[in-house]
Parts: sequence; C-alpha cells; structure tokens
Amino acid sequence: MSHRNAPLTPEGRLRLVRRCQHRPIAHVAAEAGVSRQCLGKWVARWRQHGDAGLIDRSSAPTNRPTRTPPEVIEQIAKLRAKKWSARRITLELNQAGVAISVATVTRWLHRLGLHRLDHLDADGQPLRAPGTITARWPGHMIHVDIKKVGRIPDGGGWRVHGRGSDHKRAVDRAKSAGARAGYTYLHSAVDGFSRLGYTEPLPDETAASAVAFLARARVFFAAHGITKVTRVVTDNGSCYRSHAFGRAVNGLGARHQRIKPYTPKHNGKVERYQRTLAAELLYAHPWTSEDQRSDAIGTWLIHYNYHRPHTAARDQPPASRLKAGVTNVMSNYI
Repeated sequence: MSHRNAPLTPEGRLRLVRRCQHRPIAHVAAEAGVSRQCLGKWVARWRQHGDAGLIDRSSAPTNRPTRTPPEVIEQIAKLRAKKWSARRITLELNQAGVAISVATVTRWLHRLGLHRLDHLDADGQPLRAPGTITARWPGHMIHVDIKKVGRIPDGGGWRVHGRGSDHKRAVDRAKSAGARAGYTYLHSAVDGFSRLGYTEPLPDETAASAVAFLARARVFFAAHGITKVTRVVTDNGSCYRSHAFGRAVNGLGARHQRIKPYTPKHNGKVERYQRTLAAELLYAHPWTSEDQRSDAIGTWLIHYNYHRPHTAARDQPPASRLKAGVTNVMSNYI
C-alpha cells in the first residue's frame, strides 16, 4: 500500500525534481530507476505548475470536440420531464438540427439518473435516490437465504454421462414412472461486513430447519468473533415469515428485517454469495452423487472464507476482516 513518502508519489517526485536543479536529469533518473523521459515530464510539470503539477491527474483529454454540448444535455433533461422515451427525444432533437443518436441519449439519461420512467414523479424529477446497504461492523447485518438445487442421482447425472447416454434415458424412464430425485436446500448465511459465509445442505426449507440452521450459523459466527448479531435480513419465504423464526431471531437479541417483496437486490450479499457457490462448486465439477457434492461444501467454505480473495475485503479473504479464526489450513491442502 502506498504512503505519502513512497517513491514516485508526489513527495518522491518532488525530491527527484529538487535533485535535478543541480544535477543532470539522466543521472538522477538512473539512480531512481526511472526513465529519463518520465523524470523529464515531472520536471517540466513542476516548472510550469509548481508542486501542484506533481499530483496525478486524469488522463482524459482537456478538449473533446465530440462531447455532447451542455445545452443539448439540458434539452434532453427537459424532454425527459415530459415522460418521453429516448427514441422520441432523439427524433425531436434531430428534427431541431441536433445530430445525436439514441445510444447517446440513453447514456446521458443514465448519467442524469432519469433512465427509469417509473422512478420519475409527475414533474419528471427522480422519486428516489440510489443508495447502498452497508454493514458497519461484524454482525451488524447477517443475510440469510435458501437456494434450491436438484439432487444428483447415484452414479451422476446428465452432466457426467451426457444427455444422449443410456444412464440419462434410464433416469428419464424412472421419472416417467413416478420417481423423483427431489431437491437439496442450501441454507446460507453471510456476514454483511466481512462477507464470511456459512452454508448447510438440508432436506427441506421448513421453519424448523430454518430455525435450527440459524442456531448453528450463530455458533459458526461466534467462533469467528462475531458474538453480537444486530440484524438478520431475509426474504419473504414462508419459513422466514413463521413465528418460530421470528422468536429465534429475537432470542439472539437481533431484529428481523424482511426485504421488500420481489426485490432480491436488497439481500444481494447472500444472493451474490450463492451465485459464487454455484459457479465455483455446485456446477463446476462432475459429481457422482449428492453426498459427494454435499461433503465438498465444507471444504469449499474453508477456501472461500480463508483463501479466496474478495473484492469487498480489498482482495483479501473474508476472515482477514475478523480478529478470530478457527482454521489454519493452507490453500495447497484444499
């Protein structure tokens, strides 16, 4: 991580520039391990703008002749206030002598925050402001959800044997006769601050299973130092609407928050976690049985929590944001 006195930051550039006042630029550049052209650029900027010229600036060009004029952008906003579509706005501007495409109008509507007509009031102004759901400390928000996946028949499914294989046809005949492989319900919980994840494969999604899973997830998070849970966020599934689950959340000293119906992005942290689980484990290997895949979830959790880099943790594993850990398994053993 860079700091204010690191080489080739504004402070380091100023030191090199000062050396160039009484020594050749080529000599100073060779000692600093930079090219002569690079150091010459900083010297020229310092002579023209002073110390402010040594600060990084945008590489975007100062003059962009093809940029949409401000008055055209203002006209786009005025026409959008009439609830006009992007194509209609484009046709109106073209008839007024302004050469602009639908793609450009659409792009500016996004930048102005006017791209959703259902988010505009009667005056054409935005009704809502975009925001983010941010957990401020470990345990502030625990996101819980269930992912239903088809069970893998013994011997493997069509992903192993192929769609036209004898095994696949035998499975289809069994289904026609009334046999059903059923589903496995993956109950998952994710800490919104650290992104620490916990998953269990269970046979159903009843309230009793959800309550039991929440208790075991509580133990898992407590082992990692998350001893206080402030809020439990879920969707509006039947098991989460039950009184038993509500009492279980209250027993943790937490508040149960259900997201807005049909708005899974409000529970997006666990939704994204389940997508990663499906892409990197559930459908990434040819499994020969459901038990084999279920057993692999425990190993994958160690990889996810302790070794896999996460963008929300600055490319570090989720466990790096917590003080306590329960495993020291190296990545080469997984």
